[in-house]
Amino acid sequence: MEQTFNELARILAQGPVRARYAALMIRLAESLATGVAIGVGVAVGRVLAG
Repeated sequence: MEQTFNELARILAQGPVRARYAALMIRLAESLATGVAIGVGVAVGRVLAG
């Protein structure tokens, strides 16, 4: 995870504006995927708990 943040920091520090937006979109997609994974985990836990 730390490597991912280091890569994002490197991308944001350099390059044109387009690369910055791409890095932001990657970060948002990562957050969305994490949220979905947590939601699925909670749903499975509730189903198993009854």
